[in-house]
Amino acid sequence: MTDQHEPMIHEDDLPGHESSLDPKPDWEPRYAGSGRLAGKVALITGADSGIGRAVAALYAREGADVAILYLCEHDDAAKTVEIVEQEGRRAIAIAGDVGDKAFCDEAVAKVIDAFGRLDILVNNAGEQHPDQDITDISEEQLRRTFQTNIFGMFFLTQAARPHLRAGAAIINCTSVTMYQGSKELLDYSSTKGAITAFTRSLSENLVGEGIRVNGVAPGPIWTPLNPCGGASEEKLAHFGEATPMGRPGQPNEVAPSFLFLACEDASYMSGQVLHPNGGIIVNG
Repeated sequence: MTDQHEPMIHEDDLPGHESSLDPKPDWEPRYAGSGRLAGKVALITGADSGIGRAVAALYAREGADVAILYLCEHDDAAKTVEIVEQEGRRAIAIAGDVGDKAFCDEAVAKVIDAFGRLDILVNNAGEQHPDQDITDISEEQLRRTFQTNIFGMFFLTQAARPHLRAGAAIINCTSVTMYQGSKELLDYSSTKGAITAFTRSLSENLVGEGIRVNGVAPGPIWTPLNPCGGASEEKLAHFGEATPMGRPGQPNEVAPSFLFLACEDASYMSGQVLHPNGGIIVNG
């Protein structure tokens, strides 16, 4: 099931089609499910492709029904719906802009109408725009990056909050750039710092209600974000080689972190960040 809401226009090719990437990212879960999310409903932003698709696939394998929020890549979203349904679970896909508060309110209402509950919120959608110099970052780009990457998390969490009960989980996607910095991703890295602070603060705010809030900080992962987000051919040719493992990660190497934080295995964890990043040592 797909519902469409007209998105804001981006200045580049974002978010990009996963179907056009070569090689294709690996999203398939690596092991049989064990029912760790049986009976749960998850809302995942940016779930049409990349990390979001891999999380949707793994959640479905573990028994969850999945609401897929995405911007405008309808073919990729339809594929993710198919993946979830092939695991025997229900899926809906809702197109629109998480930077638009009204859309977030509408999207959560549609999830509740479709599934009757919401147990897991995965704030994964994001965008980046590389720039060599801070003076090259336009006001429009700066506002847009913050609107998608951090405002969208606030808007969706606000919309979801009345429906989240004790035992619910929120998982926010931050980045290794929050810890290391990135000289070409000044605005993007800044939003990721805000996301980490948001995660820790929201955990303090909700932990007394039995709602856990954690984050995942991926390293360089092969998704549409980099090739469609303005990365140079030279950078793409050596993408991920600077990690201790010497390669980029795949979405299905990140998804298990989101599963762990969503299920009862992580019942004593809140306000924390996991780091699937190829062996990069970070502090905090």
